[in-house]
Amino acid sequence: MNLFTNRKNFYFIIFLISVTSILSALYVEFVLNYKPCKLCIYQRIPYLAAIFICFVGFNYDKDDNILIILIIIFTLSTIISGYHFGIENSFFNQLSSCSNNSLDLLNKKEIKESLGKQMPINCKDATFQILGVSLAAINAILSILIVVISIRILSYEKN
Repeated sequence: MNLFTNRKNFYFIIFLISVTSILSALYVEFVLNYKPCKLCIYQRIPYLAAIFICFVGFNYDKDDNILIILIIIFTLSTIISGYHFGIENSFFNQLSSCSNNSLDLLNKKEIKESLGKQMPINCKDATFQILGVSLAAINAILSILIVVISIRILSYEKN
């Protein structure tokens, strides 16, 4: 049985994946108390956009532009999560805003103020993993699969 016999099924499944991804990220953050880095937060944005796009696509399932927008969204998600995965595995250098050694303190007052602040989470540290795989890697794989399936649906419907 093919789940993607029509676009409404596809949009509904992507909607469920997106909602589940956001709720899982919030669960890991607020219930399990694993604080996310900046890139972890940025990786949520495409899923939030996909929720809205899937809602529109479910109602206007004949429009190819909606599927193309979804492909662009998850391509961006692949880039962000792939970059984050690369930082975790030392393929790329991390941004200074992702590291916790970006403090440039010059006087005692600044040092005292910085002691009261929480240090930003380092993007290189994969603090939460599932079966030894970081959430950035899972996100990259999931985003690639969604892009490939979306392109397949778009191209097979054209033929």
